[in-house]
Amino acid sequence: MTFEVDLYAVIKTVTPKVYPDVAPEGTTAPYATWQGIGGKSIRFLNNQAGDKRNTLMQVSVWSLTRLEALNLIRQIEDALCAASQFVCTPEGEPLSMKEPDTGLYGSVQRFSIYSNR
Repeated sequence: MTFEVDLYAVIKTVTPKVYPDVAPEGTTAPYATWQGIGGKSIRFLNNQAGDKRNTLMQVSVWSLTRLEALNLIRQIEDALCAASQFVCTPEGEPLSMKEPDTGLYGSVQRFSIYSNR
């Protein structure tokens, strides 16, 4: 399996609606999205690639209430860190927000994830 397939499967254990980048228009809350936002290139001195890849992954949860959004992102954090398919480390605590156009509450967290290349 690819890293993205594994990531999707782990997040889906917490919330059934999971999408890369953005949710389709009209998706009802709660739902989660994920987006790769960089990471560390792993290259040896001879410029050969290692057998692992590091991805900085941003996971966002959108909900009707602040509490549900925060609870879901914390459950996702626990699930990602417990996953056996990759090694995941949170890059800080969740950021909370409210989307003015939809009225949804969001919790966003970044993770450093090492996976097989």
